[in-house]
Amino acid sequence: MTISMKAAAFDNLLAEHLPRTFPALGLCVIHRDKIVLEAGWGWLDPPTQQLPVTTDTLFDLASVSKLLVEVSFLALVEAGAVALDDALVSVIPEFGRVNPRAIAGGQDPHTRAFLPAETRFDGLTVDPSTVTFKHLLTHSSGLAPWRAIYLLAAESPPSPPVPGEAYDQARWQRGLAAMVAFPFAGTVGDTVRYTDVGIMLLGEAVARLFGGRLDQAVRALITQPLGLHSFTYNPVQNGIPRERIAPTELDTHWRMRRAWGEVHDENACGLGGIAGHAGLFATARDVARFGCAWLCGDPRLPISEELRRLATQEQVRGQYRLGLGWMLKTADDSSSGDLYSSSAYGHTGFTGTSLWIDPERQLVCALLSNRVYHGRDPAGIHTFRRAAHDLIVAAIHRA
Repeated sequence: MTISMKAAAFDNLLAEHLPRTFPALGLCVIHRDKIVLEAGWGWLDPPTQQLPVTTDTLFDLASVSKLLVEVSFLALVEAGAVALDDALVSVIPEFGRVNPRAIAGGQDPHTRAFLPAETRFDGLTVDPSTVTFKHLLTHSSGLAPWRAIYLLAAESPPSPPVPGEAYDQARWQRGLAAMVAFPFAGTVGDTVRYTDVGIMLLGEAVARLFGGRLDQAVRALITQPLGLHSFTYNPVQNGIPRERIAPTELDTHWRMRRAWGEVHDENACGLGGIAGHAGLFATARDVARFGCAWLCGDPRLPISEELRRLATQEQVRGQYRLGLGWMLKTADDSSSGDLYSSSAYGHTGFTGTSLWIDPERQLVCALLSNRVYHGRDPAGIHTFRRAAHDLIVAAIHRA
């Protein structure tokens, strides 16, 4: 069975958002373990319209990358290498060296302005040894949501990527030295405070537990066993031509060029392109297949049904409803739209990417775009995601 998205409603939705919200879109829908829709729209080089999007186009996944790192960690939990309630310092001992730690807010990721701590934390400090891996997975560690780590990690902006360029481990080490000493933004377990810093540290823990680099761990634990060969960090360095990659934002702050074939996120770029919170590129097909493997309990993904169930149950509620890494559908204004069931879960990425799974319908949707090509206003992509997901559910019901 296949579904048709040629209906007037979807044509009208595309006409409203392509190319204004994003110039490139990739979509893959899997229903009951079968691909029922796979397509691409738009151009990778909008001014010339010489490079049309195809089903083999790679998109910068941004925070959808977190899912691969978090699921890698869960695979290590399943293997007995670590436990959810283990302290972060049991794997990254240097995280506990500055103790107690001050509470001093963080930085705004858009303006980069330093933010003061909430007054309710006046006079309080944090013992970093109380942060567990479960706190990191549920964004309840109290760590700052964002810090300009790239300015501390990279002495100067990296050069444009070229094939064969080596990963710079020194950049990561400089960034890590800053991450393990930053002040907190709140107390441990106080509330959900979505933090890239926490998932960067989780990525470092995955690498150490695995005994190699993070990209090697993700490949060995997830993408290679599942045959998801398009997933890659630093795609140009790994031999993928830019003509297969959707470009993202024109960086007028730091790199002074459009990010094309290199990760959009400044911190991931400054750290060498391989980080827990961002950095992966992939096709919509492989993102959807990853979601399907999780949903269906693929035996090549060595995570028990019990742990998968725990990961998609509500663990915390605040800024988001979260399981263990997975974002859970909210009752109102979810990017999954109105028609996905209440048990749906997934994740979004800042570049305009998302993966949403509806277990009641056995439905997986990978919707990848490069909405930051034009800038960072989130309104357009949020509207598009909701409408597109609703149209997909309606098409499934009609088929």
